[in-house]
Amino acid sequence: MAKNYLEFEKPIVELEEKLAEMKKMSDTLEIEGEILQIEKKVNELKESIYKGLTRWQRVQLARHPERPYTLDYIYLMTEHFVELHGDRYFKDDKAIVGGFAQLGEHKVMMIGHQKGRDTKSNLYRNFGMPNPEGYRKALRLMKLAEKFNKPVITMLDTPGAFPGLEAEERGQAEAIARNLFEMARLKVPIIVVIIGEGASGGALGIGVGDRILMLENCWYSVISPESCSSILWRSWDFKEQAAEALKLTAPDLIEQKVVDRIVPEPLGGAHKNHEEAAATLKKVLIEELNQLIKIKPDRLVENRIEKFANMGAYQE
Repeated sequence: MAKNYLEFEKPIVELEEKLAEMKKMSDTLEIEGEILQIEKKVNELKESIYKGLTRWQRVQLARHPERPYTLDYIYLMTEHFVELHGDRYFKDDKAIVGGFAQLGEHKVMMIGHQKGRDTKSNLYRNFGMPNPEGYRKALRLMKLAEKFNKPVITMLDTPGAFPGLEAEERGQAEAIARNLFEMARLKVPIIVVIIGEGASGGALGIGVGDRILMLENCWYSVISPESCSSILWRSWDFKEQAAEALKLTAPDLIEQKVVDRIVPEPLGGAHKNHEEAAATLKKVLIEELNQLIKIKPDRLVENRIEKFANMGAYQE
């Protein structure tokens, strides 16, 4: 059985393993017809399962350990990436990465949360949970981009800002609040992309932009389903019901006008084909940049502030 599969993917994995066995036998037996039938069944099953995912299942896909992270997208989509380090106040936070890069014809500043692939790299990246110096590094890079009149692209993928005592002592809330304030009035285009988990202020700390894009199998919410369940039911056992109530998937957020555009993923999720996922995202980012660079800086800021001011507003 494949190592990294989710429970709802088990029927697909079993069929794929049967298919692999039959292909090995095809050298000695004439079973091409049976192989074609199973291949057809596999494709039909994939279509059926992945098009009918629940909100909790999409949360699981967003957390898949083989899903592409910020640096994966940067290296697949861009050229001449130069990573920049440090916040010039305390130290370099490895949970947020950033630097200048060439995206198609555009020179841009790329910034995003970065998780690790194994225990060692996750400890190095603090599991993608930034400290205050991470948000201050991100803000330094955004100001640098503004100085040289380069668009900013941020990628959100974090279970939340680091909740440790030392982070609070160094001003975690202030660092996030400062970023919200400064991003709202930054005079260059900002595109935000949710590429995995978008949890709470940890994500929003680099999440204010002119256009908010969201990959198909991601989630974006003020709280995770598990934490919501533990608060409402005093148990994590109701996380699936919490996910349904939170309405945290891309189609939900398009309907709520929190997100502007859904970026499609390869069938089964971005982890199935990193190159295809990156190529699709690159095409969408270039389309969005081509539109945003035509807007004058003052109008850009006005539109951005109006966009976020209208979220949650309603009339009776």
